[in-house]
Amino acid sequence: MTVLPLPEFDLRLTLLSGQVFHWQEDGAGWRGVIGRTAVRVEQMAGELMVTPGAEKIVSRYFALDHPLDQIYATFPDDEFSRGALAACRGLRVIRQPRWECLATFITSAMKQVSHIRAMSLALRARFGDPIEGSDVAAYPEPERLARVTEAKLRTCGLGFRAPNLRATAIAVAKGSVDLEAIAGMETDRAREELCKLPGVGRKIANCVLLFAYERLDAVPVDVWIARVVRAMRGDGRLPDLEDYSREHFGAYAGYVQQYLFHHARISKTLPARSK
Repeated sequence: MTVLPLPEFDLRLTLLSGQVFHWQEDGAGWRGVIGRTAVRVEQMAGELMVTPGAEKIVSRYFALDHPLDQIYATFPDDEFSRGALAACRGLRVIRQPRWECLATFITSAMKQVSHIRAMSLALRARFGDPIEGSDVAAYPEPERLARVTEAKLRTCGLGFRAPNLRATAIAVAKGSVDLEAIAGMETDRAREELCKLPGVGRKIANCVLLFAYERLDAVPVDVWIARVVRAMRGDGRLPDLEDYSREHFGAYAGYVQQYLFHHARISKTLPARSK
């Protein structure tokens, strides 16, 4: 194993924060795949033990260059946000492969993390290419899933998500949607392009923008974030929570959202309502 010196980072928090779904605990560390590279990582105090040769891939994937001190300085100064920051320090927004991220979040609709993980692993096992040194296969490419019948996708637990994943795979495989070209678009235009895909609404589009395109101001609004933001507002009105979050949380709203989301989810608490 190779040793990487670390900035502030919490490997376990990052991997369990609802961003990715295929990593597996391995003794004191974790094993998984990044694209088509098998990786094992283990955190020891201020160092990260990494599979030799995967240092650059791991450093980029876990966004070890993100300026957390600068990001933390933008967090709102309220009790719940301070609690989320204290509980989740070192959590980083991962840079995910674009197709893998898009496909995974299409299958995430109305599912808990454990179910998303089961679907992801089933798709990899049945349709993904084996990776040397890993018992987890690569996430299947769109060209592969485009050739799979809806019925076979449903055997991986996808249910009503199966036709959406297949149709999106066909669109990407045919070039009707260019995931690389989206990277060069302004955020609003990129979101519009993603929302043209079957099964992709604003929430999933914002997940993909945040986790695959590094748009750190993108705010995916799910049930937990909706509850948190409404409680922070201190009223029962239903504002545009996405716009409110971007305005209230600033340029790193996606990071703030991820900390608030994970803190609310693991603590099962919400902000005290303003008087």
